[in-house]
Amino acid sequence: MIAYLRGRILEKHPNRIIVDVSGVGYDVAVPLSTFYGLGEPGGEVVLRIHTHVREDALSLFGFASPLEQQLFERLIGVSGIGPKVALAVLSGIEPRELIDAILGADLARLTAIPGVGKKTAERIVLELKDRLPRETHAPAPEGTPPAPSAVRDDLLSALVNLGYHRPLAEKAVDAAIASNAGGFEQTLRQALRELAR
Repeated sequence: MIAYLRGRILEKHPNRIIVDVSGVGYDVAVPLSTFYGLGEPGGEVVLRIHTHVREDALSLFGFASPLEQQLFERLIGVSGIGPKVALAVLSGIEPRELIDAILGADLARLTAIPGVGKKTAERIVLELKDRLPRETHAPAPEGTPPAPSAVRDDLLSALVNLGYHRPLAEKAVDAAIASNAGGFEQTLRQALRELAR
């Protein structure tokens, strides 16, 4: 089982990265909460890894913090939630906010996440309320903001990959950019807030 990777970012996409470790490229799925803190391709990266084995696939899921990994592993323990939905949950809400939503049984906030319906949200609250990690999540370091048109394209790509319909994603991205949220990470957070309204 792979539990940890340290290497160089070969490719970087909002939902996955390829990590070069001594000439071997590992394809790692990551939530947006981890993506926020990643450097640019060529930079070094350290990830905690959850190795998911099925009959037909071996998948790697990477996390920047122990809290993200713990939440992911608890989410996939909920009946009806697989790794892809768990990753979508962590991409649609900050780890600390997820814990607060579960503890407060905030079904409206949970169902605002793509792929999470009312029944799934109820199961998450029911099964995880007493099994949550009690850590706090430190914000990820911010990178240098790219040009506005590149930011818009990247934001749209990230939101569409998360399951949002393109017209809704475009409205949310335009509203987030208009609010002058800052670089990619801040603007993406703002766009997710717009979509949660």
